[in-house]
Amino acid sequence: MKTSHTFGGDWTEQKLERLQKYLKAYTTIFTKNKRAQKLIPIYVDAFAGTGYRTKPLQLTESLSLFEEFTEPEVENFLKGSAWLALEVKPSFQKYIFIEQNTAHVKELQKLQTIFSGKQDNIQIIQSDANNWLQDWCRDTDWKTHRAVVFLDPYGMQVEWKLIEALAKTKAIDLWLLFPIGVAVNRLLTKGGKPPLVWEQTLTRVFGTEDWRDNFYSEKTETTLFGDNDVTVKEADFAKIGEFFVNRLKTVFSEVAENPLPLRNSQNTILYLLCFAAGNPTGAKTAVRIAQHILKP
Repeated sequence: MKTSHTFGGDWTEQKLERLQKYLKAYTTIFTKNKRAQKLIPIYVDAFAGTGYRTKPLQLTESLSLFEEFTEPEVENFLKGSAWLALEVKPSFQKYIFIEQNTAHVKELQKLQTIFSGKQDNIQIIQSDANNWLQDWCRDTDWKTHRAVVFLDPYGMQVEWKLIEALAKTKAIDLWLLFPIGVAVNRLLTKGGKPPLVWEQTLTRVFGTEDWRDNFYSEKTETTLFGDNDVTVKEADFAKIGEFFVNRLKTVFSEVAENPLPLRNSQNTILYLLCFAAGNPTGAKTAVRIAQHILKP
Protein backbone atom coordinates (compact mmCIF):
# COMPACT_ATOMS: atom_id res chain seq x y z
CA MET A 1 0.00 0.00 0.00
CA LYS A 2 1.32 3.46 -0.88
CA THR A 3 2.55 5.52 2.03
CA SER A 4 1.09 9.01 2.28
CA HIS A 5 3.16 11.91 3.52
CA THR A 6 0.75 14.55 4.75
CA PHE A 7 1.65 18.14 5.41
CA GLY A 8 1.19 21.70 4.30
CA GLY A 9 -1.16 24.28 2.94
CA ASP A 10 -0.59 27.58 1.15
CA TRP A 11 2.30 28.29 3.51
CA THR A 12 4.01 25.12 2.28
CA GLU A 13 3.72 26.35 -1.31
CA GLN A 14 5.36 29.63 -0.28
CA LYS A 15 8.19 27.79 1.44
CA LEU A 16 8.89 25.44 -1.46
CA GLU A 17 8.60 28.16 -4.10
CA ARG A 18 11.26 30.25 -2.36
CA LEU A 19 13.54 27.30 -1.74
CA GLN A 20 13.40 26.24 -5.38
CA LYS A 21 14.13 29.79 -6.57
CA TYR A 22 17.23 29.90 -4.41
CA LEU A 23 18.42 26.47 -5.57
CA LYS A 24 18.16 27.60 -9.20
CA ALA A 25 20.17 30.73 -8.46
CA TYR A 26 22.72 28.69 -6.50
CA THR A 27 23.38 26.08 -9.19
CA THR A 28 23.51 28.77 -11.88
CA ILE A 29 26.37 30.43 -10.03
CA PHE A 30 28.23 27.11 -9.88
CA THR A 31 27.77 26.70 -13.62
CA LYS A 32 28.86 30.18 -14.67
CA ASN A 33 31.57 31.04 -12.12
CA LYS A 34 34.93 29.51 -13.12
CA ARG A 35 36.17 29.20 -9.55
CA ALA A 36 32.90 27.65 -8.40
CA GLN A 37 33.02 25.12 -11.26
CA LYS A 38 35.90 23.40 -9.46
CA LEU A 39 33.69 22.70 -6.44
CA ILE A 40 31.10 19.94 -5.92
CA PRO A 41 27.67 21.41 -5.04
CA ILE A 42 25.46 19.26 -2.78
CA TYR A 43 21.80 19.58 -1.83
CA VAL A 44 20.80 18.13 1.56
CA ASP A 45 17.20 17.62 2.67
CA ALA A 46 17.39 16.68 6.33
CA PHE A 47 13.71 15.82 6.93
CA ALA A 48 12.93 14.61 3.45
CA GLY A 49 9.71 12.68 4.11
CA THR A 50 8.58 10.78 1.02
CA GLY A 51 9.53 13.37 -1.59
CA TYR A 52 5.88 14.16 -2.25
CA ARG A 53 2.78 15.10 -0.28
CA THR A 54 -0.87 14.22 -0.63
CA LYS A 55 -2.59 16.34 2.03
CA PRO A 56 -1.70 18.59 4.97
CA LEU A 57 0.10 17.29 8.04
CA GLN A 58 -2.12 16.08 10.85
CA LEU A 59 -0.71 17.94 13.84
CA THR A 60 0.33 16.12 16.96
CA GLU A 61 -2.33 15.45 19.56
CA SER A 62 -1.03 18.22 21.80
CA LEU A 63 -0.98 20.83 19.04
CA SER A 64 -4.29 19.77 17.53
CA LEU A 65 -5.97 21.10 20.63
CA PHE A 66 -5.38 24.56 19.21
CA GLU A 67 -7.92 25.05 16.44
CA GLU A 68 -6.13 28.01 14.89
CA PHE A 69 -3.37 25.67 13.72
CA THR A 70 -5.62 23.28 11.80
CA GLU A 71 -5.85 23.22 7.98
CA PRO A 72 -8.48 21.79 5.61
CA GLU A 73 -7.33 18.56 3.97
CA VAL A 74 -6.17 18.40 0.35
CA GLU A 75 -6.09 15.03 -1.41
CA ASN A 76 -4.26 15.81 -4.65
CA PHE A 77 -0.64 14.86 -5.32
CA LEU A 78 1.92 17.59 -4.64
CA LYS A 79 5.69 17.59 -5.02
CA GLY A 80 7.83 17.88 -1.91
CA SER A 81 11.19 19.60 -1.45
CA ALA A 82 13.29 16.56 -2.43
CA TRP A 83 11.38 16.14 -5.69
CA LEU A 84 11.57 19.85 -6.52
CA ALA A 85 15.30 19.94 -5.81
CA LEU A 86 15.85 17.13 -8.30
CA GLU A 87 13.97 19.15 -10.93
CA VAL A 88 16.22 22.20 -10.52
CA LYS A 89 18.38 23.06 -13.53
CA PRO A 90 21.33 23.36 -13.59
CA SER A 91 21.55 20.27 -11.37
CA PHE A 92 23.45 19.66 -8.17
CA GLN A 93 26.21 17.07 -8.43
CA LYS A 94 24.97 15.24 -5.34
CA TYR A 95 21.71 14.93 -3.40
CA ILE A 96 21.43 13.68 0.18
CA PHE A 97 17.97 12.90 1.54
CA ILE A 98 17.73 12.05 5.25
CA GLU A 99 14.66 10.47 6.81
CA GLN A 100 14.07 8.28 9.88
CA ASN A 101 10.71 6.76 8.96
CA THR A 102 11.17 3.40 7.21
CA ALA A 103 8.03 3.71 5.08
CA HIS A 104 9.03 7.19 3.97
CA VAL A 105 12.51 5.99 3.06
CA LYS A 106 11.00 3.36 0.76
CA GLU A 107 9.03 6.08 -1.01
CA LEU A 108 12.12 8.28 -1.27
CA GLN A 109 13.97 5.45 -2.98
CA LYS A 110 11.43 5.63 -5.83
CA LEU A 111 12.93 9.01 -6.74
CA GLN A 112 16.03 7.15 -7.89
CA THR A 113 13.87 5.45 -10.50
CA ILE A 114 11.82 8.52 -11.42
CA PHE A 115 15.01 10.54 -11.85
CA SER A 116 16.99 7.65 -13.30
CA GLY A 117 19.54 9.95 -14.90
CA LYS A 118 20.53 11.14 -11.43
CA GLN A 119 20.28 7.78 -9.67
CA ASP A 120 24.00 7.58 -8.92
CA ASN A 121 23.94 11.11 -7.52
CA ILE A 122 21.19 10.46 -4.97
CA GLN A 123 22.09 9.23 -1.50
CA ILE A 124 19.24 8.25 0.83
CA ILE A 125 20.06 8.02 4.52
CA GLN A 126 17.81 6.48 7.17
CA SER A 127 18.98 8.17 10.33
CA ASP A 128 18.46 10.93 12.86
CA ALA A 129 19.36 14.11 10.98
CA ASN A 130 20.94 15.83 13.98
CA ASN A 131 23.51 13.09 14.55
CA TRP A 132 24.17 12.11 10.94
CA LEU A 133 24.68 15.65 9.70
CA GLN A 134 27.11 16.51 12.47
CA ASP A 135 29.28 13.56 11.45
CA TRP A 136 28.92 14.53 7.79
CA CYS A 137 30.02 18.10 8.52
CA ARG A 138 33.10 16.80 10.30
CA ASP A 139 34.07 14.20 7.67
CA THR A 140 33.48 16.13 4.41
CA ASP A 141 36.34 17.90 2.65
CA TRP A 142 35.01 21.43 2.50
CA LYS A 143 37.88 22.63 0.37
CA THR A 144 36.27 20.86 -2.57
CA HIS A 145 32.58 20.81 -1.61
CA ARG A 146 29.79 23.30 -1.02
CA ALA A 147 26.21 22.63 0.06
CA VAL A 148 22.71 23.94 0.56
CA VAL A 149 21.08 22.31 3.59
CA PHE A 150 17.31 22.46 4.10
CA LEU A 151 16.14 21.83 7.66
CA ASP A 152 12.37 21.39 7.53
CA PRO A 153 11.37 19.72 10.82
CA TYR A 154 7.81 19.04 11.93
CA GLY A 155 8.51 20.65 15.30
CA MET A 156 11.54 21.28 17.48
CA GLN A 157 13.77 18.45 16.29
CA VAL A 158 16.64 20.68 15.15
CA GLU A 159 19.22 21.08 17.90
CA TRP A 160 21.46 24.13 18.14
CA LYS A 161 24.57 21.95 18.10
CA LEU A 162 23.61 20.90 14.56
CA ILE A 163 23.29 24.53 13.47
CA GLU A 164 26.72 25.20 14.96
CA ALA A 165 28.20 22.24 13.09
CA LEU A 166 26.75 23.44 9.78
CA ALA A 167 28.07 26.96 10.31
CA LYS A 168 31.52 25.72 11.34
CA THR A 169 32.11 24.25 7.87
CA LYS A 170 32.17 27.77 6.38
CA ALA A 171 30.79 26.13 3.23
CA ILE A 172 27.05 25.65 3.78
CA ASP A 173 24.03 27.81 2.99
CA LEU A 174 21.20 27.01 5.38
CA TRP A 175 17.46 27.22 4.84
CA LEU A 176 15.64 26.54 8.09
CA LEU A 177 12.00 26.36 9.09
CA PHE A 178 11.90 27.72 12.64
CA PRO A 179 8.75 26.51 14.49
CA ILE A 180 7.95 29.82 16.13
CA GLY A 181 4.17 29.39 16.26
CA VAL A 182 3.54 25.66 16.31
CA ALA A 183 6.02 25.02 19.11
CA VAL A 184 8.34 27.70 20.53
CA ASN A 185 5.74 30.30 21.46
CA ARG A 186 3.55 27.57 22.96
CA LEU A 187 6.35 26.53 25.31
CA LEU A 188 6.83 30.12 26.47
CA THR A 189 4.01 30.06 29.00
CA LYS A 190 2.32 33.26 30.07
CA GLY A 191 1.70 32.31 33.68
CA GLY A 192 5.27 32.17 34.95
CA LYS A 193 8.28 30.43 33.47
CA PRO A 194 7.84 27.14 31.60
CA PRO A 195 8.14 23.72 33.29
CA LEU A 196 11.69 22.38 33.54
CA VAL A 197 11.36 19.94 30.62
CA TRP A 198 10.12 22.76 28.36
CA GLU A 199 12.97 24.99 29.51
CA GLN A 200 15.43 22.27 28.56
CA THR A 201 13.87 21.95 25.13
CA LEU A 202 14.07 25.70 24.53
CA THR A 203 17.70 25.77 25.61
CA ARG A 204 18.50 22.86 23.28
CA VAL A 205 16.89 24.71 20.35
CA PHE A 206 18.39 28.14 21.06
CA GLY A 207 21.74 26.86 22.28
CA THR A 208 21.70 29.22 25.24
CA GLU A 209 19.77 29.98 28.40
CA ASP A 210 19.69 33.67 27.53
CA TRP A 211 16.15 33.24 26.22
CA ARG A 212 14.96 33.44 29.82
CA ASP A 213 16.16 37.03 30.30
CA ASN A 214 15.03 38.03 26.83
CA PHE A 215 11.54 36.58 27.00
CA TYR A 216 10.65 37.06 30.69
CA SER A 217 10.94 39.77 33.30
CA GLU A 218 10.39 39.95 37.03
CA LYS A 219 7.84 42.47 38.25
CA THR A 220 6.28 43.39 41.55
CA GLU A 221 2.51 43.47 41.78
CA THR A 222 0.75 45.24 44.61
CA THR A 223 -2.32 43.48 45.97
CA LEU A 224 -4.60 43.86 48.97
CA PHE A 225 -2.35 41.38 50.74
CA GLY A 226 0.95 43.10 49.94
CA ASP A 227 3.53 43.01 47.17
CA ASN A 228 4.11 39.87 45.12
CA ASP A 229 7.05 39.19 42.80
CA VAL A 230 5.79 37.65 39.55
CA THR A 231 7.39 36.40 36.33
CA VAL A 232 5.90 38.02 33.23
CA LYS A 233 6.24 36.88 29.62
CA GLU A 234 7.54 39.76 27.48
CA ALA A 235 8.07 37.80 24.26
CA ASP A 236 5.89 38.18 21.19
CA PHE A 237 6.52 36.69 17.76
CA ALA A 238 8.64 39.65 16.66
CA LYS A 239 10.90 39.40 19.70
CA ILE A 240 11.27 35.62 19.42
CA GLY A 241 12.13 35.89 15.73
CA GLU A 242 14.66 38.65 16.32
CA PHE A 243 16.30 36.62 19.08
CA PHE A 244 16.66 33.56 16.84
CA VAL A 245 18.06 35.59 13.92
CA ASN A 246 20.62 37.10 16.29
CA ARG A 247 21.52 33.60 17.48
CA LEU A 248 22.18 32.59 13.87
CA LYS A 249 24.44 35.62 13.51
CA THR A 250 26.69 34.32 16.28
CA VAL A 251 27.76 31.35 14.12
CA PHE A 252 27.09 32.16 10.44
CA SER A 253 28.96 34.67 8.27
CA GLU A 254 25.77 36.40 7.11
CA VAL A 255 22.08 35.99 7.96
CA ALA A 256 18.97 37.22 6.16
CA GLU A 257 17.31 39.96 8.21
CA ASN A 258 13.82 39.26 6.87
CA PRO A 259 12.77 35.69 7.70
CA LEU A 260 9.40 34.99 6.10
CA PRO A 261 6.44 34.32 8.44
CA LEU A 262 4.49 31.36 7.10
CA ARG A 263 0.81 31.54 8.05
CA ASN A 264 -2.06 29.13 7.78
CA SER A 265 -5.48 29.93 6.32
CA GLN A 266 -6.52 31.53 9.62
CA ASN A 267 -3.54 33.93 9.43
CA THR A 268 -1.80 32.28 12.38
CA ILE A 269 2.00 32.27 12.13
CA LEU A 270 3.28 28.70 12.12
CA TYR A 271 6.93 29.01 11.12
CA LEU A 272 9.64 31.45 10.13
CA LEU A 273 11.54 30.59 6.96
CA CYS A 274 15.12 31.62 7.76
CA PHE A 275 18.33 31.79 5.74
CA ALA A 276 21.99 31.90 6.74
CA ALA A 277 25.20 31.70 4.69
CA GLY A 278 28.39 30.13 5.99
CA ASN A 279 31.03 30.83 3.36
CA PRO A 280 32.64 34.23 4.07
CA THR A 281 33.52 34.79 0.40
CA GLY A 282 30.06 34.34 -1.04
CA ALA A 283 27.91 35.07 2.01
CA LYS A 284 26.94 38.65 1.15
CA THR A 285 25.82 37.67 -2.34
CA ALA A 286 23.94 34.64 -1.02
CA VAL A 287 22.09 36.70 1.59
CA ARG A 288 21.25 39.42 -0.93
CA ILE A 289 19.64 36.81 -3.18
CA ALA A 290 17.84 35.14 -0.26
CA GLN A 291 16.51 38.41 1.14
CA HIS A 292 15.01 39.25 -2.24
CA ILE A 293 13.40 35.81 -2.45
CA LEU A 294 12.07 36.09 1.11
CA LYS A 295 10.12 39.28 0.44
CA PRO A 296 6.36 38.73 1.00
